[in-house]
Amino acid sequence: MTLADVARSLSVSPATLRRWVAEGIVPLRDGEWTPAALAQARLVARLRARGHSLSQVRTAAKQGRLAFGYLEDLFPDADVEFSLAEAARETGLEPELIRRIWSAAGFNAASVEHLTADDLALLARFSAVLDAGLPLVAFLQLVRVYGLALAQIADAEVKLFHLFVHEPLIRDGAPVLEMAEELSDLASELLPLTGPIMDSVHQRLLQHFLEQDVVGHLELVSDEADLGRVRVAIAFADLAGYTRLTEEVGEEEALEVVERFIELVGATLPDDARVVKTIGDEVMVVGTDVVGLADWAVGLVALSTERPLPRIGLHYGSALYRDGDYYGRAVNLAARVGARATGGEVLVTREVREAAGRNLSFAAIGEVKLKGFDEATELFLAGLR
Repeated sequence: MTLADVARSLSVSPATLRRWVAEGIVPLRDGEWTPAALAQARLVARLRARGHSLSQVRTAAKQGRLAFGYLEDLFPDADVEFSLAEAARETGLEPELIRRIWSAAGFNAASVEHLTADDLALLARFSAVLDAGLPLVAFLQLVRVYGLALAQIADAEVKLFHLFVHEPLIRDGAPVLEMAEELSDLASELLPLTGPIMDSVHQRLLQHFLEQDVVGHLELVSDEADLGRVRVAIAFADLAGYTRLTEEVGEEEALEVVERFIELVGATLPDDARVVKTIGDEVMVVGTDVVGLADWAVGLVALSTERPLPRIGLHYGSALYRDGDYYGRAVNLAARVGARATGGEVLVTREVREAAGRNLSFAAIGEVKLKGFDEATELFLAGLR
């Protein structure tokens, strides 16, 4: 591309481009506009349009912090655009349904009026899923789960690449253009691998959960007249005194402790249970076998000797399943029970004691008033026999 071509593509003047090149904001290789240089110029133009001063942009550029802009060149520009009405005609989906799907996936709401050919292909696949007979309420939940999970994956890919590849190059003082080209080469090799990797992981995990669903389907369906509710064991586990630990050893070392704890939880869980989410040092676990989950909780605490010690609260009841997560009174109760425990304790409700009593011992604590609940809850301290 010539300087004039680049200026037209970025909607800036040739004189502006010359100034950016002269000041080293956009470095060229032997005076040529390489893809890496074009990506950096595009990012500079966007930053200027958003109000960042030329001084700020110059500093960032010379530090190599704009070399990340090459990522845009890994995704081809889509020239063809379709309106919402055209997409509805092509896919057979109602316009409002397309809006709901687009929102459920986590896409920008305004972008639904400017769809690409790839977007149209995606909507056609969505339409095929609905035509196959999946109920709309289940379909929208599934799309939301996909959107949330893949947004977390994409965010992690970008941030981890930046932290562990881009930042070390900056600290090493690599020349800006070489940095951009090295990042571009590495990312272009990695990107084609992400799809097959995610597909393989998905297939393996899907097989696992299908097997567990077949084994535990009698537990999963609690009331056929109330679709969307499941009877499950719910555990909340965290580290007692984590805030104090952070003050004593610092955030990074405390975070390493939390990461080891979360890894330990995931590695030791029964096959029917899974980590639903983590919030700081707290882990929410759900399983269909209350006996197995109670045994796991007591075993984990019994084997933990280093401080901060884990504490676990466990309840067994009917929960509302939505978007890959669990909601309702049973979940809130399990969380409150966990918050009541101290380090090295497993507290459970009467429902757990009655269902899982054959392998464990239970010491009655009495009826306890838990935050957010009008009636007192009977709690038991679970331990090994």
